[in-house]
Amino acid sequence: MNFTDDTEEALRAAVRLVNSAEDPATLETLADHDAFLTDFPYSGRIDRDDAELAALRAIRPRLRAMLLAPRDDMARHVNAALAEAHLAPRLVRHDGVDWHLHAVDDERPLAERVLIETAMALIDVIRADEGSRISICADDTCEALALDLSRNRSKRYCSTTCTNRNAVAAYRARRANA
Repeated sequence: MNFTDDTEEALRAAVRLVNSAEDPATLETLADHDAFLTDFPYSGRIDRDDAELAALRAIRPRLRAMLLAPRDDMARHVNAALAEAHLAPRLVRHDGVDWHLHAVDDERPLAERVLIETAMALIDVIRADEGSRISICADDTCEALALDLSRNRSKRYCSTTCTNRNAVAAYRARRANA
């Protein structure tokens, strides 16, 4: 399943934001906030202050619940987020990105826009019945989310670190049993 570029980007951003709460936490300072915005350059109002950082941190549990919910529950989470928002949908083209949908005004707070962009991306996930592409990392010691956008559905770990740790453990186990 290939999602549109804006759907994939919204999913990546949401997963990164949720995973920033995992050990080691990576959304603690305004510098961390800037790094997130460098990797995921949201258009519109960006305050870059402590209140915006706190609001982003505050939506992480809600995003996690949305992303990991079974399909019908995911739809309920999406509908709730959309019902709460000040929706102003329009097609836009900016910053070298072709036409895509912005569901809320660019002047709304960043945390609200992140939540709604995630909800909009999850609409595509729900419609395609592709919720299995979002899971908890297969590493037994990790609770971070893994987003599998690969064609062959082979991504099981949240990061290269978890992938490598498990590959080394499997290698050692094979060597010990040989």
